[in-house]
Amino acid sequence: MMLHVPEVLSREQVAECRRILASAEWVDGQATAGIQASQSKRNLQLPENSPVIEALREVVTDALTRHPLFFSAALPHRILPPYFNLYQGGGQYGNHVDNAIRRARGQGPALRTDVSTTLFLSDPDEYEGGELVVEDAYGEHQARLPAGDAIVYPSTSLHRVEPVTRGSRVCAFLWTQSMIRDDWRRTMMFDLDLTIQRLREQVGDSTEVLSLTSHYHNLLRQWAEI
Repeated sequence: MMLHVPEVLSREQVAECRRILASAEWVDGQATAGIQASQSKRNLQLPENSPVIEALREVVTDALTRHPLFFSAALPHRILPPYFNLYQGGGQYGNHVDNAIRRARGQGPALRTDVSTTLFLSDPDEYEGGELVVEDAYGEHQARLPAGDAIVYPSTSLHRVEPVTRGSRVCAFLWTQSMIRDDWRRTMMFDLDLTIQRLREQVGDSTEVLSLTSHYHNLLRQWAEI
């Protein structure tokens, strides 16, 4: 499932993140690429020892975990602290699949990457190109979202970032280990959760809504890995 999650960050939060990043020092983005992916990755990245990265990570992680649409879609068990990247001057990232296992530097156990998230910090009119392209059985899907919005997609997906031919594209990106590792099961749970919410708005906590809610939690109990 590929999902647009709107307004993760407010315009004020985006502006503050951009202000901090404007004076930050960037390094070669190959630091987080695997051996194969590094051959097609041309961008800049905020280093993990940057003095500003922890404050930025806190803003992004807190906003995502409080966003009901993200929580419903990802069903997060653990979230890897976000990274920040910059594409400009033809920078791009060719087709690749994210590493299956990742570990925050010096922070806790390894994490299985089930869900990938890109949070846009640049508005579309600030740059040209730079589309995130995700491939699945139904073809290619492009995302180029307003600043503050996020795109969520399975980490198993082949994906790329098209060359940025004008301006600068700044994003945060991160991985989540979900309570449910299978994308098709997460998708069913997401659809069921949305259906319950819509029915509750229409008819309140009717017997039927309570029955569906029970099914939701019993499926979560059956499939969750925690």
